Amino acid sequence: MLEKIIHLDKQLLVFLNGLGSTSFDGLWLVITNQLSWAPIFLLVFYLLQKKLGWKNFGYYILFTALLVLVCDQTANLFKHTFERLRPCNDEELKGIIRIVKSSPSFSFFSGHAANSMATAVFSFNILRKYYKHSYLLFLFPLIFAYSRIYLGLHFPGDVLTGYAFGATFGFICYKLYQKYILKS
Repeated sequence: MLEKIIHLDKQLLVFLNGLGSTSFDGLWLVITNQLSWAPIFLLVFYLLQKKLGWKNFGYYILFTALLVLVCDQTANLFKHTFERLRPCNDEELKGIIRIVKSSPSFSFFSGHAANSMATAVFSFNILRKYYKHSYLLFLFPLIFAYSRIYLGLHFPGDVLTGYAFGATFGFICYKLYQKYILKS
């Protein structure tokens, strides 16, 4: 069963990665860089601070930092436990997929997907009562994590697992934030 899932994961990677084109490689390299998203982060911070005030915004920043730390370190723990090769390092796929960027580390699960989904879920749950279109925050993890497949750095299963992990911990973080804010 696991072998079949891995085979399907590889087939989906070949398809999704194959949709790429050298004329768009530069764009996806920019998209995969966290600093490229700084203007969006600053906008979200501004919107949050405006509605929450400085004190609760400070708590938001603290909770977000802890959330990213937990997601990132858990992803690294999983990577070193499972030691799944990245698509760019998989000999079976090297001649089949487009490798735009390489990395020597392991693949399962995607820290980019986990962190981006966790912060999106956490921020969305706070912002949704203030802004009608706060669901647009979910474009960030969708585009950001797809860049990892496009570049040949992650399998779709790595991204989906990262999404599930991030969404779960983002929601838990929101509940803890809510509980803490109500007490203060």
